[in-house]
Parts: sequence; C-alpha cells; structure tokens
Amino acid sequence: MATEGQSAGEYIQHHLQNLQVCRVEDQWVWNQCSGNFWALNVDSMFFSVFLGLLFLISFRQVAKKANSGVPSRFQALVEVLVEFVDGSVRDTFHGKSKLIAPLGLTIFVWVFLMNVMDLLPVDLLPQLGQLIGIPYLKVVPTTDVNVTFGMSISVFVLILYYSIKIKGIKGFTREMTLQPFNHWAAIPFNLILEGISLIAKPISLSLRLFGNLYAGELIFILIALLGVYQLPLHFMWAVFHILIIVLQAFIFMMLTIVYLSLAQEEH
Repeated sequence: MATEGQSAGEYIQHHLQNLQVCRVEDQWVWNQCSGNFWALNVDSMFFSVFLGLLFLISFRQVAKKANSGVPSRFQALVEVLVEFVDGSVRDTFHGKSKLIAPLGLTIFVWVFLMNVMDLLPVDLLPQLGQLIGIPYLKVVPTTDVNVTFGMSISVFVLILYYSIKIKGIKGFTREMTLQPFNHWAAIPFNLILEGISLIAKPISLSLRLFGNLYAGELIFILIALLGVYQLPLHFMWAVFHILIIVLQAFIFMMLTIVYLSLAQEEH
C-alpha cells in the first residue's frame, strides 16, 4: 500500500529507484549518484548474487544426496529441469561442447529465480528495508538493465569465442566481410550488415528480458496504488505474470543456445 503522505508519482519513483553507491570527490556516497556512470546498484547486485548462490548451493546438495531409489520432491524437480534443458540443448545446439548444457541450466534457473521476485508484494521488502535504514530497495534484478546487459554481454563474449575457435580468425573475418554478398566490392556493405546483426544479439537479448519484467513490476506498483481494492487485480495479474516469468527465462536460455549454435556453424 502506498506510503501515507506520498503522491502517486513520488510513490512510483521511490519504488523504481535503486539503492546506489558511487564515488564523488574521492568519497563513497549513497543515493547521490544521478548521472554518474560508475554508480553501483547495490540492491540489484545483492539479490542477483544471493539468488545465484541459492541456486548453486541447493542444486549441489541435491547432486550430493541423489540416489537411484525414490527421490525427494526437490530432487525430482531438479531432475525434470535437467532433462528439460538437456533435451532443449540436444534439439537446438548442433556443435560439441560440454559447456552449453550447464550454461543453459544456469541461465534458465537463475533468470527464473530473479524474475520470480516480482511476485512478492511490492511494499514488503522495501518497507522492511526502511525499518533498518535502507531508503531504497529494488528486489527484482532483471528490472535493472545493467543486470540484463551484464548477462547478455557474457553471452556475446561466448559467441565471439566460439566463432573464432571453430572458424579461426580468417574464417570469422570472411564471415563478417563476404556475407551475404561474396564479392570484394561489397565488403563495406557486408561489414555493416553483419556488424549490426552481431551487435543486435546482446542488445535484443537484454532489452527483451528487461522490458518485460520492468513493465510487469510497474503494473504491480500501479495496482498497489489502489489501496484496499488492489487484491483481486493483484491476484489476476500475478497469475498472468507467472507465464511471463517462466517464458522470459526460457527465451533467454533458448536464444543463448541458438546464438552459440550459429557461432559454431562454418557455412
């Protein structure tokens, strides 16, 4: 519920503000980082790292205690996820790499966990944070474009790595300069087309995830402004938003696999 004494605009702005720290005049300052390129969104970093560790620790515990008998419910869930991702990789990735399946599993589960934070009541953790002196707290890391760009840039680096590893510097250069028109006179035009296509991959990957989750969070905030009338709308939007949460994690994983598969194709 909106804080008393705040206008609707102030309430929305407060919930869209990250907890930031930056260095100004050789001093570290909090929440005075407007326009500072080197500002760190502490809340996004904390929740993304926390959820990543939660994923790693919980899955490792399942792997250590796995048995061939009757599995626990969580072990059964993990096995279903592993088989699902493994099947998706086998159907989509046509190269040979031991990295792709674990990477796909990590992306799917990690992005899903970050997305699912959007289902928490929008005032729950921010108000708890205010009780201990934290003025701003955004709890959904994927609504921070820095987080989604960080993940997509990592995928972009892998695309370049596999392209050069499989095709070599010469093959990668030929791909960038002699496609789609295999003629030396068309090299500048080809380079522009292929360069835009290559750079568009991490940009579209990050903005798709960011845009969908940011819009979902904003709708939850707008619903919270309705006060006591928010409950039925909140429930209906949460049910629909579950589909977005799962779908966006799946899309990010599948596009990563597809891009890495294309990077290994020599034709």
